[in-house]
Amino acid sequence: MIQKPSALLKKFDFYPKKSLGQNFLYDSVWINRIVTAAEISRADVVLEIGPGSGSLTTALSSVARKVIAVEIDNRLIPILNHVLVENRNVTVILGDILECEPHKLMAQYDVSTFVVVANIPYYITGQIIRHLFQSSMLPRSITMSVQREVAERMIATPGQMNLLAVSAQFYSDVKIVDYIPAGAFYPVPAVDSALVRLDVFDPANHIHADSSLFFRIVRAGFGQKRKQLQNALSNGLRINKEQILNALANIGLDSRCRAQTLTMQDWADLTNMLSDAVAIATNQSSS
Repeated sequence: MIQKPSALLKKFDFYPKKSLGQNFLYDSVWINRIVTAAEISRADVVLEIGPGSGSLTTALSSVARKVIAVEIDNRLIPILNHVLVENRNVTVILGDILECEPHKLMAQYDVSTFVVVANIPYYITGQIIRHLFQSSMLPRSITMSVQREVAERMIATPGQMNLLAVSAQFYSDVKIVDYIPAGAFYPVPAVDSALVRLDVFDPANHIHADSSLFFRIVRAGFGQKRKQLQNALSNGLRINKEQILNALANIGLDSRCRAQTLTMQDWADLTNMLSDAVAIATNQSSS
């Protein structure tokens, strides 16, 4: 275990902000575990989200061709410049990853493929994952530490499905690699973390449905998850309940089912069954 970053942060008069969810990973055992799980080669370009005090960044730079680190907190830039002064293959960018378009970022460095590694604030995990997956240039993989509860939601199976799980599993194979104790971070968070790896694939090869409509229907279904799916979809999509019941019956689903019980294939089948009804309802509401 290496020294806690408290002395370094104090030197720069830096104090972590709870509002930004700043808990810096400093334990070298777990830093190396993340790097190993990411399976980075000397040919790889890494997009690191939230480099923090630079401990993980330093380890990534030793195995990758290039590391592009995006940090939202301008107070950390002097610290990162100090820590990474000899790491010539690292570029630190001040910015919000939710406002960065990965394909434009990679184009600046003539990069055609990249991987994501991140230790991100728990409260923004879902937003970051969805942002990365909605980009016109998908990463090859995403390896990150997240709150244990969030990780377990991501690998949910039918019966416990949720919007985050559907989003992650639409674009990737998700697995929990390991669990990280709270003591590996500074300051120590109130919860344990999990190391998650998402191997990204082209959804067109797995889910044969229009992605935009797919997620519109999924969001409607989970928008009122305590209700039966027929009611949630009818309210959320403004379509006739009878059409929904017919669609559910045609794909072999119980009329009383709820969103959390559906498989990924069920959602794809439902999307295709309801496409015409949703299009008609959309045209009527806009006319």
